[in-house]
Amino acid sequence: MRFGWTALALAALLGSGTIHDSAVHAQQQQQTTVPDAPKPQGAVPLSDVTSGPITPGIGTTAVPATGTSSSTQAQQPGQPPAPEPKDSIQTTPPEMPAPGEGFEKTGTIIRLNVNFVEVPVTVKDSKGNLVAGLTYRDFRVYENNVREPLRLFTVDPFPLSIAFVIDQSVTSDVMSKVNDSLDAIQDALTPYDEAAVFTYSNGSQERTGFTGAHSARLPAVLALTKATGSEEMIPYNSGPMAGCNVHVNGNCADPNIQPGRSVGSGPFITIPKEIHTLNDGILAAAKELSTRPKGRRRLIYVISDGKEYGSKASYRDVLRYLQTNQIAVYGTLVGDSARWGVGYVSRFHLPFTMYNNLLAKYSLATGGTLDAERGVNGIEKSYAKIAEEARTQYTLGYLSHQPVIDGKFRKIDVRVDRPGLEVIAKSGYYPNAEDLR
Repeated sequence: MRFGWTALALAALLGSGTIHDSAVHAQQQQQTTVPDAPKPQGAVPLSDVTSGPITPGIGTTAVPATGTSSSTQAQQPGQPPAPEPKDSIQTTPPEMPAPGEGFEKTGTIIRLNVNFVEVPVTVKDSKGNLVAGLTYRDFRVYENNVREPLRLFTVDPFPLSIAFVIDQSVTSDVMSKVNDSLDAIQDALTPYDEAAVFTYSNGSQERTGFTGAHSARLPAVLALTKATGSEEMIPYNSGPMAGCNVHVNGNCADPNIQPGRSVGSGPFITIPKEIHTLNDGILAAAKELSTRPKGRRRLIYVISDGKEYGSKASYRDVLRYLQTNQIAVYGTLVGDSARWGVGYVSRFHLPFTMYNNLLAKYSLATGGTLDAERGVNGIEKSYAKIAEEARTQYTLGYLSHQPVIDGKFRKIDVRVDRPGLEVIAKSGYYPNAEDLR
């Protein structure tokens, strides 16, 4: 009996020890499964950040999932737009001089067996107002249909070298308005500008070479250029008055139009044509402008009705000279050409007739602008308006891909990547040996 109780006590003691050991083992196993506290991590290098979804200067970009194309993924709400594609032509920004140094850089850029082409550009909106705030990324320049990367971009105002060409063959009433407006020319210029004065009617005449825009010489010369103009009369080439078809106070206005003189003889008299030597006047001013130094904006400002007949120089030769020497033609149309709609219709030329508005062709080809005014107040305002447009232009520069000198015309096309804007620039140029360095 005693042996039985002893066996039972021993079995109970062994059983309790086994249970205790299993509890201790379970507690140790539970303690080993608890992870340690996180250790401090070092700062991630910046080079590693660029390979992730966040790139400095660009922002966050969606990481495409495996097996899907990034172009098919929809943009998440609130996510910034993807960066614009890079320009394969304009890989580097052009030289952008500091304010006030733009006109100096155009004359100091190093050129080696290449043509550096300078393109002044005027940009207007649909209402005719000047557009400011454009950058070089907004412009595209093509030469002979090949895009050229820009090497220079500046918005600095350039000093002006202006040759004023005054038409004295207009009628007396129009000439009177032009005479009254000449005093406002000097007010449209700055002390950094220079001006020359030319006139034409039957041939051109230089009134003064280039002088300071605010010198006392300029207003004195402009006062001497005031003329009476031509008389607007109705000629008769048949009938009882055909013997002297233009009369003034009962006398023949010009003895050359009497029978037997330059008009011929017979019952039907040939009326002499009007003489307006616009080409000769522009060519004389262009020759003087071609001597002006680099870094100045070369302009010809014509005050005329745009008519042309009787010049020794042809339009084609004069235009080539302008496009070779980087000269732009601006102007104020007066007389009949300033009437509404007449300036546009007169661009179309009928064979064997006088050019009614050749000035518009010069302006379009050289990158200038025209203003049509009939009153004295409007003519005076046009001087300041056009001078401001010529002064506040975008100046683009590039290196031509064409051979250095080949004598061929090179077409230029300037575009702006914004809708509804009018871009005014020269249509092209002829290479000039003076542009080589």
